[in-house]
Amino acid sequence: MSVFAQIEITDSIEMMRETMRESFVEDKFENKINLGLTSFRNEEGDAWSLPVVKQAEKVIASDETLNKAYLPVLGLESFRNVATKLLLGNESPALLEGRVFSAQVLSGTGGLRVAAEFLNKHLKYKTVYISKPGWRNNHLIFKSAKFDNIQYYRYWNINTKAFALEPMLEDLRRARDHAVIVLQTCAHNPTGCDPTKAQWIQIAKVVKDKQLFPLLYCPFQGIASGDLDEDAWIVRYFVSHGFEFFCSQALVKNFSFCNERIGNLVCVTKKGNVIKNVKSQLAFIITGWYSNPPVYGARIVTYILNDPRLRDEWKNNIKRMYLRCKQLKNNLRQALEKLGTPGNWAHITNQGGMFSQTGLTQQQCIYLMNTHHIYIRLCGRINLSTLNANNINHVAKAICDTVKSVPTKE
Repeated sequence: MSVFAQIEITDSIEMMRETMRESFVEDKFENKINLGLTSFRNEEGDAWSLPVVKQAEKVIASDETLNKAYLPVLGLESFRNVATKLLLGNESPALLEGRVFSAQVLSGTGGLRVAAEFLNKHLKYKTVYISKPGWRNNHLIFKSAKFDNIQYYRYWNINTKAFALEPMLEDLRRARDHAVIVLQTCAHNPTGCDPTKAQWIQIAKVVKDKQLFPLLYCPFQGIASGDLDEDAWIVRYFVSHGFEFFCSQALVKNFSFCNERIGNLVCVTKKGNVIKNVKSQLAFIITGWYSNPPVYGARIVTYILNDPRLRDEWKNNIKRMYLRCKQLKNNLRQALEKLGTPGNWAHITNQGGMFSQTGLTQQQCIYLMNTHHIYIRLCGRINLSTLNANNINHVAKAICDTVKSVPTKE
């Protein structure tokens, strides 16, 4: 008898996603649509490879001085430096005062996982607060890092389909002191709703009053507003107001090469003399987990960000991504309203980033898939870039029928 016979199948969200992917592939319906994809798509529905990335790849491929040797445990130093400046700004007080260091990690997920293990093992944090709704992988990350008390703070008002400031502040004021709080910096996943700057200031005050440790997550810098500096505002605010924190910075969505898994875990401290010790323990965690990170994507990011012409072109590429999503939001909302779809659809255009929280219930999402062959995450989130001129009216009609056929329960 196999020793694996005792293993039961998981009912995890990732297994549900795989089932949805398989169902989509096996679906023979000619006009099937997958709105649950996570990479940015062009008008033809293909994953978009940024022109500037292709330019950098050609240069790197022809450079005979480069090799495939292992990187140091903390990754490519030139990448870490340029990525950290992208996040904090060239004139960041923390950088100028030598209170920052970073480690190249396996995208945003890897950064959160490494930070979570460090916070639990070395700083003895046992409680973490994550948004509800939020990125579902957060729970698994902190559970794997041995946090024994995973709590949630309210983030979204399901009735108004907007950010819920007062419920969030209420939950944080009741939070346990000396806990970790995960805060996504922009283009919140899965709601697309972000606090205003004035609201962020209120949140930061409660975080400081409760002595919570901020673990920031920045996977969409530039895509939320079209402006790299604007999307990093809250990170820089935390620096300017004396917070110590980790920030898991992903550079996969804004370079549109998700499979390269490029991330940077930034650590900001109050005193530079603690960096050596923290760095050594982070290196120890990384060594025991994946030894060292890959170099290819890191070289591409470094080359682009260090070349003024390519950096400007990259910014233009990001702007195109932002504007495409913005236009699709307007088109989808107009199509829904033109059809007389029940409900208020203003939230579609109020949200930021490439994902949109439609507000559809799980039952409505299932109906949408079974009846209209439109595949969607069960939380109601869609990837806006999967829409185009050929399918957006079909999607709007399907959503209209779904809302009428499967009314939302009070």
